[in-house]
Amino acid sequence: MSDIILECHGLPCPQPVLRCKKVIEESAPAALKAIVDNEAAKDNVSRFLTVKGYSVEIEKDENSYTLRATKDETCEECEIMTDKAIASVADAPVKQKITVFIGSDVIGTGDNELGGKLMLNFLATLPEIGDELWRIVMVNGAVKLACEGNPCLEKLQELEASGVTLLVCGTCLDHFGLFGDKQAGETTNMLDVVTSLQLANKVIRP
Repeated sequence: MSDIILECHGLPCPQPVLRCKKVIEESAPAALKAIVDNEAAKDNVSRFLTVKGYSVEIEKDENSYTLRATKDETCEECEIMTDKAIASVADAPVKQKITVFIGSDVIGTGDNELGGKLMLNFLATLPEIGDELWRIVMVNGAVKLACEGNPCLEKLQELEASGVTLLVCGTCLDHFGLFGDKQAGETTNMLDVVTSLQLANKVIRP
């Protein structure tokens, strides 16, 4: 049987991931090939397929990325965005899981310099939440916080080192031309964002 081929050129986030998810749920193929046309989709689809137990090889040409995925029966699924993860969370003893959803690189309006200082203070104070702090989701201008040169980067790296998951919107990085500057967190998509909000006991938005 020939490989399943998913042509995902021009599809907005998270459609390439959702197309892969649908195929895997419906037919659990031993191999599939997904073709995408931007780096955000490439990273998100690759991570999703790896999470689902596939080994992924990536080929790049002038206008696209081709991801060739082969089922790896020895692969252990990781936590983010799997049905197994959702079930394990549902069955586990109740524990507070807090997601912090950040949509800007500043807090408040009126003065961006002040807003940047407030964001730095906010991130520096988040460890006070303790081990209930689960994930930090960064979208739109907030992705700048995870990039080289931002004053908040060190605080995010410290949070990541402590075990907090940082999810950085790939579409947003692509929009701002910051893919090569990201120094913390995992490139993510809207499916990851929505599920992070769904699984959280509490969502904080500064």
